[in-house]
Amino acid sequence: MEPFSIKTMKSIRLRPGKERSLQRRHPWVFEGSIASGKADAGETVRVEDAAGGFLAWGAYSPSSMIRVRAWSFDAAERIDRAFFERRVARAVALRSRLPVASNGVRLVHGEADGLPGLIVDRYADTLCAQFLSAGTERWKQTLADVLLHATGCKRLYERSDASVRTLEGLPAVTGWLRGDGATEVTITEHAWQLTLDVALGHKTGFYLDQRDNRALLQRWVQFGGFQNVLNCYCYTGGFTVAALAGGAAHVTSIDSSGPAIERVNAHVAINGFDAARSEALDADVNQFLRDALKTGRRFDAIVLDPPKFAPTAAHADRASRAYKDINRLALMLLQPGGLLLTFSCSGGISADLFHKIVAGAAMDAGGGGGEGGSAGGVDGVILQRLEGACDHPTTLVFPEGEYLKGLAVLKAA
Repeated sequence: MEPFSIKTMKSIRLRPGKERSLQRRHPWVFEGSIASGKADAGETVRVEDAAGGFLAWGAYSPSSMIRVRAWSFDAAERIDRAFFERRVARAVALRSRLPVASNGVRLVHGEADGLPGLIVDRYADTLCAQFLSAGTERWKQTLADVLLHATGCKRLYERSDASVRTLEGLPAVTGWLRGDGATEVTITEHAWQLTLDVALGHKTGFYLDQRDNRALLQRWVQFGGFQNVLNCYCYTGGFTVAALAGGAAHVTSIDSSGPAIERVNAHVAINGFDAARSEALDADVNQFLRDALKTGRRFDAIVLDPPKFAPTAAHADRASRAYKDINRLALMLLQPGGLLLTFSCSGGISADLFHKIVAGAAMDAGGGGGEGGSAGGVDGVILQRLEGACDHPTTLVFPEGEYLKGLAVLKAA
């Protein structure tokens, strides 16, 4: 990587009035805010206000609507290896202070850790990283070395295959960046063992952001005596294990991925639960919910953890209808006094909007056997508003980082 040099630094000048977000330390500069200047992909640039005053050092991305992502707002700071060593060390130190009941932890969470476009998860002795921006791509080799040095790990697998890479003009890249060997890893979470594959699993292999919510389900199942639990969009069965650990007599797990369902069954076995207490089905969730309603099945607790329906606000209307439909069906399938844990990981759906969607679903649900429900709908109380685990922080200046939101709803008895 080329050394940071003020003499060769390119400048990006903003239009009048467009400096306010950077002055508030929001790290993004959109294409329409730029009056002049350009650079190569990932190149460090000096971002200036309309009068030429310093605002930030950032990484330039010629293909993205987010044209610059700020590295630093300190004019005296240099964007070099030492800078990344400081940022990574700070991120790792923060995680060491958090009550994470697992050896699977999110070490770097992009903008929240001052490293826009970089996601790093640690699974036991293996790191898995996503380089999602032109800036992190340009500094990839340096970042890999810094991450291994800061953690003492020997292996780093790259999972730069998220769709956002295309918006940066970058190809998908996967494979061992440092080290080699088997890509399947076993982690501990709470008192459980969970397996994942960094090469084939979703995101970096697993959903660490739901760690605390899985523990919450265990506690509610135990406290509420919920016996019959439905886990929708179950992936590899983290919530399934949690419900069984809480004492559920039976858990039904639904996902449209055969390999994920195989891993659900493996997780039930390696955690010592009787296989008769678990049924894992490779099926479409929407169809399963409708069929269950027709056949009169009911559940004491239901988890809805669907994939991202609305990646941006532009998709919010269509996604809202999809979220409303599955929540309506779930509330109809839920026994009176039952628990619904419902989530959205869509960045285009705010927490307030999600609340309104679930409330609308309750109004459209009812106690009757048909899909239309009764005119009065159902009622319930919000026991808790849910979010990602504490190692997935949201900063005060970057609310866009709050992507996972959820509600724990107790249906009226």
